[in-house]
Amino acid sequence: MNHTTNLTRREFMQVVSMAGGGLALGFHLPANSMGATDAAAAFVPNVWLKIDTAGLVTITVARSELGQGVRTALPMIVAEELEANWEDVRLEFALAHPDKYGDMTTGGSTSVRGSWEVLRKAGATARAMLITAAAQKWNVPRETCRALNGAVQHEPSGRRLGFGKLVEAAAQLPVPSDAPLKDAKDFRYLGKSLPRLDVPDKVYGRAIFGVDVKLPNMLYATVVHCPVFGGKVKSFDAKKTLSLKGVRQVLEIPTGIAVVANSTYSALQGSAALTITWEEGSHAKLNSAGIHKMFEEKSASAGVVVREDGEVTQAMAEAGRKLEAIYELPFLAHAPMEPMNCVAHVSAERAEIWAPTQAPQWAQSEVARVLGMPQEKVAVHTTLSGGAFGRRSMTDFAVEAAQIAKTVREPVQLLWSREEDMQHDFYRPASYHRLSAAIDRNGRITAWRHHLVAPSISAQLFGGQEDERRPDAVDGAAQVPYQIPNLRVEYVMANTAVPIGWWRSVYNSQNAFVNECFFDEIAAALGLDPYALRRRMLPEDSRLRGVLELVAEKAGWHKPVAPGRGRGLACHACFGSYFAEVAEVSVEEERRVRVHKFVCALDCGPIVHPDLIAAQVEGAIAMGLSAALQGEITIANGRVQQSSFDDYALLTFEEMPTVEVHILPSTAAQGGIGEPGLPPVAPALCNAIFAATGKRIRRLPLRSEDLKGT
Repeated sequence: MNHTTNLTRREFMQVVSMAGGGLALGFHLPANSMGATDAAAAFVPNVWLKIDTAGLVTITVARSELGQGVRTALPMIVAEELEANWEDVRLEFALAHPDKYGDMTTGGSTSVRGSWEVLRKAGATARAMLITAAAQKWNVPRETCRALNGAVQHEPSGRRLGFGKLVEAAAQLPVPSDAPLKDAKDFRYLGKSLPRLDVPDKVYGRAIFGVDVKLPNMLYATVVHCPVFGGKVKSFDAKKTLSLKGVRQVLEIPTGIAVVANSTYSALQGSAALTITWEEGSHAKLNSAGIHKMFEEKSASAGVVVREDGEVTQAMAEAGRKLEAIYELPFLAHAPMEPMNCVAHVSAERAEIWAPTQAPQWAQSEVARVLGMPQEKVAVHTTLSGGAFGRRSMTDFAVEAAQIAKTVREPVQLLWSREEDMQHDFYRPASYHRLSAAIDRNGRITAWRHHLVAPSISAQLFGGQEDERRPDAVDGAAQVPYQIPNLRVEYVMANTAVPIGWWRSVYNSQNAFVNECFFDEIAAALGLDPYALRRRMLPEDSRLRGVLELVAEKAGWHKPVAPGRGRGLACHACFGSYFAEVAEVSVEEERRVRVHKFVCALDCGPIVHPDLIAAQVEGAIAMGLSAALQGEITIANGRVQQSSFDDYALLTFEEMPTVEVHILPSTAAQGGIGEPGLPPVAPALCNAIFAATGKRIRRLPLRSEDLKGT
């Protein structure tokens, strides 16, 4: 996902006069959609910079705010180069459009890294035009003027003109082809933790999440889906439901039974009173044991080779010693705090959608398709999201809301129950891994083989066989960073009826666990310090080596650990960023793992907002620990067995460790933040458990029986 799109000057910017006077700059942001492999098909949104005659700077952001702070970070980049007054910066949120904004999907940690260079150029170009406008007004040499804090100043005389006084003149000027960017040493905003633009609205209750949308005459709905994957309604009896106060209608839609009422409470009560007979279909006997057996059987077959360095077969045959291990990971739910929801208003001519979506264009196109309506007749308003993690990339909840609203002819707010949300997710895939390593008689690692069995998200969602040259399931597995002369990674696709989708860091969340735990096993077999072996086997100029050294220093790796505790280390690179993490744990009575501390070092390139970075890393650690310690979706009789947070538990405040985040200053390429902090969490945790107990953890989530004997 690190493609670069080169833009011509014409593609980069156009200047138009604003109604009422002002300056508007439009620009394309090159980047990649989640899962994109072709740069030509991968764009991030158009963003419009507007300065009005009052001096207010308005930036339209076409990325979804999921809590990661993108609607502060992106304006910061523009404001820095523009030399805007931060107090004068305002936001507008873009309506979905098929092509006006490029790719509006928020995923793959692309929002900032895909926008970095072009947003800087946009701000710098606007600044250059404002300076020229001021110099012409004063009839002074342009080089004697500079922009600062929302105004242009004439240095010799001290005269100042606010941006609002200059925008009409600036709008008439030609666009400079190569406006100079600021030197990083002169940054006033970037690299600092400015107040988030969305905080006041959240504090005062003005922020609009999906569940907060209210329209006149709005009705409320919920949906009951078949509990079995692929099943459908055979018959239903709604008499009891329709007798309940507040219930208005009961509808059958393609995905289940919808109950429409005067309130969400009445809709949920009505859904509980339904009598439904399901046609369960061919997957009614699917269970976790059968999936495990299928994975295990497929692991004995040859896979598609996605990376081959050297001669692995020969190196294995000549090895003085071999190590082998099997690793397993479960299905995981996204489990956002805000369940799936959407408001829809549909008439014969048009549809309007309000949704906490990560993919507004996909929602727009799918709603248009099911309604039989031109895409331009569907307006999608993207609200704030109470958690997402990839789940809100899907369009199912928006489509259901539109189908219900089309029938009732009134605005409808659809809200899934917690149980429906948990049991009808697009889950993080399960996987099965066979690893082997060869060590020669001099104690050197001469070969590495990783045979991976997992479902393919892209194959399940988009049909057919995925590109064998780059299957998605090997992300993080094929990129082993260590200098091993003979290396093979091969993949066997093993799709099931379980719906799967993108989950924070996608396949990296699994493959980093496997790689980094197995590498620790090799270090232990060689009697070497895990840090020292990693450092030795990473290239000297590796950015991963840089964060490895930093985290070892900050975590006190070479200092004694407290009695009864163990430290574990893991590092991983993905989404353009480099992370190393150290966990410190102990195992308490009844084999309960207590995580005391996590230290993280990262290199994400130029730093936009340190507090946003730290917050996202802390969130990634909380989510990674929740998954590693207790996260698992199991299947019985074609059904997901978990239904809420009582049986799919998240980390509590009491269980959350102390977290330290250390950012390595860097002028390298911009990287992502939302996802790459998660993959090292599970291996650092499990390597720490080994250091404390001598027990290897090769399957997740952690089970007490895995710690027997400690």
